[in-house]
Amino acid sequence: QVQLVESGGGLVQAGGSLRLSCAASGRTFSTYAMGWFRQAPGKERRFVAGINWSGGTTYYADSVRGRFTISRDNAKNTVYLQMNSLKPEDTAVYFCAADPTTTIPTTTLKYAYWGQGTQVTVSS
Repeated sequence: QVQLVESGGGLVQAGGSLRLSCAASGRTFSTYAMGWFRQAPGKERRFVAGINWSGGTTYYADSVRGRFTISRDNAKNTVYLQMNSLKPEDTAVYFCAADPTTTIPTTTLKYAYWGQGTQVTVSS
């Protein structure tokens, strides 16, 4: 069982930056793939970025590639999402997710564990 708690959301102006954190409980964090998803009001939850268990492989949605960076610190049981050059369309609730797989899933159904989410609002 893994519990995930996101933090770091907030209100930022367009062009600004935020860093989200996701702290995980459990001794097996280092064996899990981790992902970040986001959900805007009235829209489905969508993949943003993912990282494999070691941190050696990452994958991004086209909409954030080059602006967002996912990383992890297995010693701290934490995964991060550094978000730069934020745009109003990045406004959403951001969720982290975990799954005991060696791949990087990009769909919600492939992740077994989810956090409660943190709100990110980008003003124009």
